[in-house]
Amino acid sequence: MPARDYYEVLGVPRNASEQEVKSAYRRLALKHHPDRNPGDAQAEEHFKEAAQAYGVLGDPDKRRRYDAYGHAGVAGGAAGFDPTIFSDFSDILGDFFGFGEAFGRRRGPRRGADLRYNLDVAFEEAAFGTEAQIRIPRAERCETCSGSGAAAGTEPVSCPTCRGAGQVTFQQGFFSVARTCSHCRGAGRIVAEPCKTCRGEGRVAVERTLQIRIPAGVDDGSQLRIGGEGEPGAQGGPPGDLYVVLRVAPHAFFKRDGTHLVCEVPVGVAQATLGATIEVATLDGGRTKLNIPEGTQSGTVLKLRGQGIPALGSRGRGDLHVLVRVVVPRQLTSEQRKLFEQLAKTLPVPDVKDKDKSLLDRMKDLLS
Repeated sequence: MPARDYYEVLGVPRNASEQEVKSAYRRLALKHHPDRNPGDAQAEEHFKEAAQAYGVLGDPDKRRRYDAYGHAGVAGGAAGFDPTIFSDFSDILGDFFGFGEAFGRRRGPRRGADLRYNLDVAFEEAAFGTEAQIRIPRAERCETCSGSGAAAGTEPVSCPTCRGAGQVTFQQGFFSVARTCSHCRGAGRIVAEPCKTCRGEGRVAVERTLQIRIPAGVDDGSQLRIGGEGEPGAQGGPPGDLYVVLRVAPHAFFKRDGTHLVCEVPVGVAQATLGATIEVATLDGGRTKLNIPEGTQSGTVLKLRGQGIPALGSRGRGDLHVLVRVVVPRQLTSEQRKLFEQLAKTLPVPDVKDKDKSLLDRMKDLLS
């Protein structure tokens, strides 16, 4: 049977653009692909026919000869099955199977890269929340050339090496192998006259100032995600996100355990023995009263409710755990020594079996 007109095969007019020809081929290839139509001989024939038509109409030189002389003008190179049509086949496989990037390039819009910013905050700022102003260096679309990379009055042109395909094809034995074009690096277009502002890159380095809110209760290593503040996307794709990683400075007096705070206060022998009321510093800069019960041992943990860290995302707040450290005087006056000697005669000698847990053991119990 006589071969059908290639324009009729692809369903495009004779004045169709290169992109219209490629889109028509992509549509037919997806429709008649053998993997979508297993065992369908007619679909396989349509698939081969579309591939042969695109092998001619997708090549500017072959298309000119075909327009002038018909099938006779391309009989030498188009008889049977033209393997060069596979130079664009990664687009077809990418649409069909969803892994076009595995072939070395990805056409169309792409999401921009995410950015990371390390922010140092004070212990109190992490506990109660704050606002911070940060300066983010990043690449943004060049306004001079609207991201094209081409100088004013010009525009990128089709790559002469791959003819806009983004890939070049070479024969390796029986197979036709496609590789990313080294001239345009897979873009399919090159900039003949680069924009002076961005030097043909289409993007320029800028520094953006952002005002961010740090919520109460964040901890060291917490990440704040700010959507859309990453690198801009390629080919009109959406921008990436900005991740602000918090580095919380240690506190000189308090230690943190989740939403709880731990601190250590010194207490005199008389206060621990007879009991007393002392003042303890709080994280918000104030002071609160703490009752030391009579006979308090060194290493005892006393709790002040609601004086800890605000819970992230809720109204709750942890507690303040006060670790009592009984301080024994290093030097005594002669009168004090006599009083202690008299007291020692009236006090029983502690049994080694009744010894209290060590301070380290108490800390482990507290933190667990």
